[in-house]
Amino acid sequence: MAKAKGKSRDQVEKILAKLKRDGIQHVRFELPDMHGSARSKQVPIEFFEQFARGGVNMYGGVIAVDSASHVVPGTRYNEEVNYRDQTLIPDFNSLMTVPWLENTARVICNTEWSSGDPLRAAPRYLMGEMLKRLDKLGLKAVMSHEFEFYMLDRETRQPFFDGIHIFNNLRNEQLPIIRQVVDYLRTAGIPMLTANAEYAPSQYELVYSHAEGMAGADNGYTFKNSVKEIVQQAGMMATFMSKPFAGSAGSGCHYHVSLLRKKGGQNVFIDNKKPDQMSDTMRHFVQGLIDHGGACMALFNPTPNCYRRLRPHTFAPSNISWGAEDRSAMVRIKSPGSKAMHVEMRAAASLSNPYLSAAGTLACGLLGMQEKRKLGRQSDGPSEEDSSLPPFPSSLDQALDMLEADKALCEMLGEEFVDIFTKMKRYELSRFHDHVSQWESDEYMELY
Repeated sequence: MAKAKGKSRDQVEKILAKLKRDGIQHVRFELPDMHGSARSKQVPIEFFEQFARGGVNMYGGVIAVDSASHVVPGTRYNEEVNYRDQTLIPDFNSLMTVPWLENTARVICNTEWSSGDPLRAAPRYLMGEMLKRLDKLGLKAVMSHEFEFYMLDRETRQPFFDGIHIFNNLRNEQLPIIRQVVDYLRTAGIPMLTANAEYAPSQYELVYSHAEGMAGADNGYTFKNSVKEIVQQAGMMATFMSKPFAGSAGSGCHYHVSLLRKKGGQNVFIDNKKPDQMSDTMRHFVQGLIDHGGACMALFNPTPNCYRRLRPHTFAPSNISWGAEDRSAMVRIKSPGSKAMHVEMRAAASLSNPYLSAAGTLACGLLGMQEKRKLGRQSDGPSEEDSSLPPFPSSLDQALDMLEADKALCEMLGEEFVDIFTKMKRYELSRFHDHVSQWESDEYMELY
């Protein structure tokens, strides 16, 4: 039987005692799936110690189900292994109370087969592999995600108000649930910073502070799933869908990352001897994103709808580009020339899996650091106005083709992950392409 790695009997007993002191009666053992959604089993406190030590069994193929939770054939996690169980191994660094549920805590889990072999397509596993690569270089990543999302009436699926009054006080405070979400997340341990209405009707952005390593990715996963759960309890809907309305702004995910030395904490993106203070490491990291970012778009924008967001003049990037404080670029150099200078990857959709947007960015950056190619020029003005820059893939189909064609990136991400991810997404796309939309009926049915 699998054991809770790194936790002795005494440590598990201490965790259990703390949970009991806090009045916890139920613990959710959660597994982030390929889409960044939480799959879980809830355990009463009297059985917590048993599962904390031995892990929790769960159907192994759940990692690779598609967006409608359809079982995808040919992924090696289903019929090939007789639909066997995986074992969820709790990572108690992620243990937290769930203040919007009575007497409940949760812990995020890693996953392995009964043999002890990991499921290498698991997004949290992939994130851990990128962090290990940095660790071997004597580096650590400090990161955070920023997510935009819409608040909708659950019955009509429409915004609660019109207009694009970003930062407006009346819109900031129009939905009291937003402040409640912030307070719940603060209580749960997410370091919330700001909250404001965004550039679309009933769209919001809530920002939290950075964290180191896996905790930074865990915060993104926790934030998204918590927002949806809290808002659902209030009888409303929060959606991170990339482009829910044709005439309104899309919802993006902006991933912020710095690389620090493990010893001393020096930001290796900064070189004060350079005129712009961008170190060679930072230049190589950014060039890696330029060279491999197009191939990584399937991770950053994993649904057909995501590609409707990537348009010029929408505060979303529309080409493979970088620039200092350029909001229209794929890679924005934030706070250039200061101690806080870092990389902001702006290509990802808000719907994207936080573990995959982070792991994909780090994978591209690591390749750039290995390849040491000279960083290309940035545009003189907004990148979206520069027609010489290469465009993004125009569809998920094209993005998947680009991913599979980038052998260096595939090797960095791992064959098992790429194979399962692409098969799952192509299965999902087959349903999308078979669907006849209302637009097609309206456009062609009567006159033709």
